[in-house]
Amino acid sequence: MASPDDLTGGETSLYAARKAVYPKRVDGPFRRLKWAIMAVTLAIYYGTPWIRWDRGPYAPDQAVLVDLAHRRFYMFQIEIWPHEFYYVAGLLIMAGIGLFLVTSAVGRAWCGYACPQTVWTDLFQHVDRLVDGDRNAQIRLAQGPWNAEKIGKRALKYAIYLTIAFWTGGAWIMYFADAPTLTHDFWTGQAAPVAYGTVGVLTATTFVLGGFMREQVCIYMCPWPRIQTAMMDEKSLLVTYREWRGEPRGSTKKAMAHPGAFGDCIDCNQCVAVCPTGIDIREGPQIGCITCALCIDACDGVMAQVGRPRGLIDYCTLEDVAAEKAGGTARPVRKTLFRPRTIIYFSIWCAIGAAMLFTLGQRTRLDLAVQHERSPLYVQLSDGHIRNNYTLKLRNMETRPRAVEVTVSGLKDAALWTEEGSRVTAAQRITLTIAPDSVTRVKLFVAAPAAGAARQDFTIATRGLDGDPRGDSETIQFDRPPADNQESGQ
Repeated sequence: MASPDDLTGGETSLYAARKAVYPKRVDGPFRRLKWAIMAVTLAIYYGTPWIRWDRGPYAPDQAVLVDLAHRRFYMFQIEIWPHEFYYVAGLLIMAGIGLFLVTSAVGRAWCGYACPQTVWTDLFQHVDRLVDGDRNAQIRLAQGPWNAEKIGKRALKYAIYLTIAFWTGGAWIMYFADAPTLTHDFWTGQAAPVAYGTVGVLTATTFVLGGFMREQVCIYMCPWPRIQTAMMDEKSLLVTYREWRGEPRGSTKKAMAHPGAFGDCIDCNQCVAVCPTGIDIREGPQIGCITCALCIDACDGVMAQVGRPRGLIDYCTLEDVAAEKAGGTARPVRKTLFRPRTIIYFSIWCAIGAAMLFTLGQRTRLDLAVQHERSPLYVQLSDGHIRNNYTLKLRNMETRPRAVEVTVSGLKDAALWTEEGSRVTAAQRITLTIAPDSVTRVKLFVAAPAAGAARQDFTIATRGLDGDPRGDSETIQFDRPPADNQESGQ
């Protein structure tokens, strides 16, 4: 049986060499939008660990901190404990639904403007232009011999790459410890080995992914473009080439010589020259398009120069392109954005956010967990009462010590005391002081008359005595000896 290679007359290669991409500098509203988003996102990433937030003397004053040592997550006024991880899960769900919303509305706008790979790639491309010059100068330098000029420029550019990559890795670890303290420890060699290892790994990955792999990450490595195809449809706004208007292509000279024979596209290739992934948008929607819209800025600039209307390349839905080709008109952008699919996504996103805000406002900062000690199950006291022992775990989620009251209900004539007290000092309610931002264990003794059910449910409750009366309660069992059992223990 003949092999595929025999039928084609040669070998089939599954490998395609990378074609270097040298994006050209362009100006326009979308380029300025990318500048603004890049500045904001980088400022947030590098600057957030240095923002201070006063939480009192018992908690860290870093505004955003993932405190792994004490298992806390701080975000300004919000403090998340390990048992409240569902808030983090809620934020991740909101982020996912937010991506669904953006994708269904305006395609891969996240990829084109705010994705970390896009932001750092864009930053490194500006470094290229700063050191090597614009597109043509970069191509000439890349194709030229390795002389002193090329070696010097490469050394300078890679040094800037490494500096950016190093500060990227350094900023990341600041989210997991007090930033000023960790910075001092890092440069004096006192930081933990994991800090140096993390900075090293992130420096290497940022240097390689942002400096060299760039569009290959978006096209080959990232799974998101494949997932997005399930969320986009013919009603999603995409960067689209109006081929019905632009084809057939021809230069301005040809168009002047043959009026009506050519479309608006003058085949200047400016849309390709400015594309950060090196694709030709005129070939239709493709996985390499990250919807950054720089080709729109380039094309609109050319159309202005040759006296033709803008919009040959524009944000447009495939449905509207088909309608325009048939002689109709496109729908208003407002109707395109506010359609049932996007409204449903937005409603779900808002509902989750509102539910999380409501639970944050209603949650108590004092939790109680009760464990009934089973050895012994009960003790009969000299006065005939039965005593049960319990271990209370009082979680104080405030950053200050708190005075709390512990009471019991549902157990007639019950009295309680702790290890610091005695049966003589027992009362129906006791007051405890618990440490800030911690879990305090208290051994509680509860005594009740021997008459009663062998196993009876009752409630242990706590409440704050410092202006916030909210607390917690738990129903637990009180054990007595059976009625026919005359044995007692001390």
